Amino acid sequence: MSVSKILDGKLVEKNVELKGWLVTKRSSGGVQFLIIRDGTGTIQATVHKNEVKGRVFSDTERLTQESSIIVKGVVKEDKRAPGGYEVRIRDLQIVHLAEREYPLAKKSHGVDFLMNFRQLWIRSSRQTSILKIRAEIEKACRDFLDENGFVLTDSPILTPSSCEGVATLFEVPYFGDKAFLTQSGQLYVEATVAAFGKVYCFGPTFRAEKSKTPRHLTEFWMVEPEIAFCGFDDNLKLQEEMVTYIVRRVLEKRRRELETLKRDLEPLKKVEPPFDRVSYTETIEMLQSAGYQIEWGEDLGAPHERFISLKFEKPVFVHRYPAKAKAFYMQPDPENPEVVLCADLLAPEGYGEIIGGSERIHDLKILKQKIKEFNLPKEAYEWYLDLRRYGSVPHSGFGLGIERTVMWICKLKHVRETIPFPRTISRINP
Repeated sequence: MSVSKILDGKLVEKNVELKGWLVTKRSSGGVQFLIIRDGTGTIQATVHKNEVKGRVFSDTERLTQESSIIVKGVVKEDKRAPGGYEVRIRDLQIVHLAEREYPLAKKSHGVDFLMNFRQLWIRSSRQTSILKIRAEIEKACRDFLDENGFVLTDSPILTPSSCEGVATLFEVPYFGDKAFLTQSGQLYVEATVAAFGKVYCFGPTFRAEKSKTPRHLTEFWMVEPEIAFCGFDDNLKLQEEMVTYIVRRVLEKRRRELETLKRDLEPLKKVEPPFDRVSYTETIEMLQSAGYQIEWGEDLGAPHERFISLKFEKPVFVHRYPAKAKAFYMQPDPENPEVVLCADLLAPEGYGEIIGGSERIHDLKILKQKIKEFNLPKEAYEWYLDLRRYGSVPHSGFGLGIERTVMWICKLKHVRETIPFPRTISRINP
């Protein structure tokens, strides 16, 4: 039996068996109050000395924080108990008695200390709530794409070339040669889109960025859809629909976890199409008017994105960035070749970019020219150029960052809480 089923309220006066871990314990005379966690939730359980065998009560007294136990008892409705229900224990079995000095005993700890014990910190109610929401977001991404006719095609982790720029590549030895940890699966889903029409990949990506901002990890997860015969505007429409689907799903399925995090739900309820759109040029003008020292042609940084996103109640697209500030594969705007048909989707409440996407160059001649302009080794991209030699079509896609999406929906201050074991420039353990 799970805690979540007990808290549904349909098992009152029923006998249950519960397997889990002791979160806290306190005593009040002849009654021991236990808070038990089983992965689906936490519940109060009580041991009354006059209702159990002496062995059960003495074993309860020996319990230490995080001991694993199996209890049997009767479900009771009790408005004083957390969740409104408790288990009146009749029998208790100690599976493992945890060591008495638990490193994360109830007291204040700094974040660095907690990260050193991340393997234990993830058991806390706050962290399990975040990670359950993450799991729901990942499932929502998959469900949305699957239901809309997309085919999952896995992209390789080891790659021979760059997707987003050589400066942020992790190089690894590869049998006397060298390879790189992938920055994105995009180039490979551009290949599989010609086989299936609508595809996506979902997996870890790596950026060797020497950044210590609250929004950056060196290893993070992305879902990357790609669509054949798809122009720029249709690409943005798909992003609107997908983000709305994700937010509605979390509100529906993970309300309890959002409440644990004390997340204000009203901003999330406002997320629905259409999203506002502002051009890069308009964005630069807004920033300059507000006193930011930024010139046309520069890419936006975190402070710029925060400023813009705080001006909108819903996610907002910043579109048509300068070609020189973006990746080589982005389609130039036919009305102004100095900019490309791309957009970053900024989450509201100051959270900034969660999606980057564009229409891709489908003309072989233009793509060759771009590879030359960006000083990329043409031989490494011959396979990619083949996609323009044989059956090329206009196509578009985007990448949604899971961690940044979790950070926004949970309203967290730092991205390190959004993944079980974060990797940053200063942390590789545990």
